[in-house]
Amino acid sequence: MTNQITRRKRTLNGVLLLDKDSGMSSNSALQRARFLYGAAKAGHTGVLDPLATGLLPVCFGEATKFAQYLLDADKAYTATLRLGEATTTGDAEGEKIASGTTDITLRQVNEAIAFFSGQITQTPPMYSAIKHNGKPLYEYARAGITIERKTRQVTIYQIEVIEFQSPNLILQVRCSKGTYIRTLAEDLAKYMGTVAHLTALRRTATAGFQIEQTQSLAVISSVDEQSRDEWLLPCDVLVQHFPALTLSDQDILQLQHGINVQTNEKYGTIHPLRIYATDGRFIGLVQYQPVTNSLKVLRLMSTASAK
Repeated sequence: MTNQITRRKRTLNGVLLLDKDSGMSSNSALQRARFLYGAAKAGHTGVLDPLATGLLPVCFGEATKFAQYLLDADKAYTATLRLGEATTTGDAEGEKIASGTTDITLRQVNEAIAFFSGQITQTPPMYSAIKHNGKPLYEYARAGITIERKTRQVTIYQIEVIEFQSPNLILQVRCSKGTYIRTLAEDLAKYMGTVAHLTALRRTATAGFQIEQTQSLAVISSVDEQSRDEWLLPCDVLVQHFPALTLSDQDILQLQHGINVQTNEKYGTIHPLRIYATDGRFIGLVQYQPVTNSLKVLRLMSTASAK
């Protein structure tokens, strides 16, 4: 009877903060969570490598409309490095390809950290999901083919040494979107005159969400449906970093029909605006149009969900 309840497809809207297990892909974790909740529609807000664990926001139903706005969020990780060993993938899943010294001092570690703090340039690894001619780079890498990659600018806000007993080094890293921690580990090691790879990686924060707020698949599967649903956050938690605006029912109806709403106020054009009804219901996102001094629809909750 329980399986029948969890297997049925429900119209479910909200965000689950999942603690992803090691050894499974983000999509596998998403599909398992979707199965447990019986959600008709689900998506996530950016992948974690199979090796990595930690915070993976999973979106159900209408929340999937706003998942993209978390992709640009800053993130935090706990990274465990093994100095003196390089692998094909930059993590423990790859084959060992080089050795280096493990005679590294804390002073050398701190000097490397200082050098790679702030805005830095990274070259994405071949073992990544970046597409080239429609195929992810890791497929080329597995075939022994190396593709030239464009460098990118990322920001390392903070690197803190949590534990260091060579050859093991544990770091807490706060960084901008698009940062590859595997690449950062390799670059830090190179600066110290050695090589390294990740033996563990855990995402501890993203977009204001913290690892302490998460639930594992094991815990989710051990409770009843009502308890699971209580862990779901409202859809607008995905866009809390945008300014909020309350509109009249008439203006909201106009937006729902695809018609811009005139406004007497002036707003910034860089970020969207969250809009709410007078009773506090989240309606969706709009963009201010300075030329016409109006609000244009970006993404709206469905009329049924907004009720």
